[in-house]
Amino acid sequence: MQPTILITAYAVNPFKGSEDGIAWNIIRQMATNNQIIAITRKNNQAPIDQYLLENPLPAGVNLAFAYFDLPYWMRFWKKGGRGALLYHYIWHFAVLFFILKKRFSFDIAHHLNFNNDWTPSFLWLLGKPFVWGPIGHHPKVPYAYMKQYGVKAVLLEQIKWLVKKCFWTFDPFLKITKYKAAKIIALNSSVQSVLNVADKKITVIPAAGNERPNRQKLSKNTKQFRVLSIGRLVSLKGFDLTIHAFAKFYKQLPTDEQKNAQLILIGKGPEKTFLNEIIKKYELPLNSILSKRWMDRKELAQYYANSQVFLFPSHEGAGMVVPEALSYGLPVVCFDNYGPGEFINKNCGIAIPYGTYQAAIDQFSDALDTLYTNKKLRISLSKNAIRQFEQQFTWEGKGVRIQEIYTDILSAKIADLTPVLNG
Repeated sequence: MQPTILITAYAVNPFKGSEDGIAWNIIRQMATNNQIIAITRKNNQAPIDQYLLENPLPAGVNLAFAYFDLPYWMRFWKKGGRGALLYHYIWHFAVLFFILKKRFSFDIAHHLNFNNDWTPSFLWLLGKPFVWGPIGHHPKVPYAYMKQYGVKAVLLEQIKWLVKKCFWTFDPFLKITKYKAAKIIALNSSVQSVLNVADKKITVIPAAGNERPNRQKLSKNTKQFRVLSIGRLVSLKGFDLTIHAFAKFYKQLPTDEQKNAQLILIGKGPEKTFLNEIIKKYELPLNSILSKRWMDRKELAQYYANSQVFLFPSHEGAGMVVPEALSYGLPVVCFDNYGPGEFINKNCGIAIPYGTYQAAIDQFSDALDTLYTNKKLRISLSKNAIRQFEQQFTWEGKGVRIQEIYTDILSAKIADLTPVLNG
């Protein structure tokens, strides 16, 4: 008989990427070997119902969704992103009462997404083995990089770190969550040192993943050297470095070769105007740098296929678009950090160490030049990018690793019960 896993996922949407898409794909994978009860917010019901109507679950997949939100009088103050953190915290506590009211029967509780290393889970209160994660950690962005976005960005970064330190130091529920978790899944290796937990309690499984693209059906433009950057246009992503590095690389090219180089920056966010101003200052020829609106994944596929390099100077501890780039065979150029820097290796990309701001621009520019001039290296990195994706970032692979965690927990539970049963 298959075990029953109760999963809380604050955001689930099969039509989206990022946290929503990750939750959907992990839940879908775990439902192949377990009976899954997935609890999410009510605003996720319409897309889930639509997807399941258009794509019925195969036989043998045991997946049931339940939907919960706080009553209006407890959430009227939440408007979009305003108040999202507080609402998220309250929702994960209040969902306990929903679970108890519904009298769900399950073997393991898994707090799946919208996790970080400074806010707790409350599923341990249900008295069943509890899995927490994947848990993320964003290292502090160095001041030299954050100040490019102005005083407000610097102050917000400082406030964020003050809030995090308060949670790490004073939140008793965070300490209990660490103690009660049967297993903590971490996005990167920095989580363990921040949470200060033993090796046996934690395992690193990057949450980001992607489906295998049908590369044969996508045309490949080999005439141009296209550099691709994709993501939310916020200070954390470091796309100012993308523009500066590409502009330097471009200007160093022989005049007759400049027409072969192009940067495509795709995304939306509050820093779009700031980034466009940087682009204008360089006064590069039309179409050398294209700033494109955010688009759905089907449209993105052709941009991945038509590019030669994925430039992603993000400071974050994750980088959901990196596995997508690897799946299309794009060498990744990023910082040597706990996020994208741990997603790649020297066989599939180039990791740039942190230094001064100008040094980072110079090294990112040099990396682009290396990949432009050394086609043999670029081809080798491209082949290994696909290999890295297959080894680390398929949803099937993540499902296998999480299933091993479930199996180990249930085996340990049975072992603990054996003396009682024999007695």
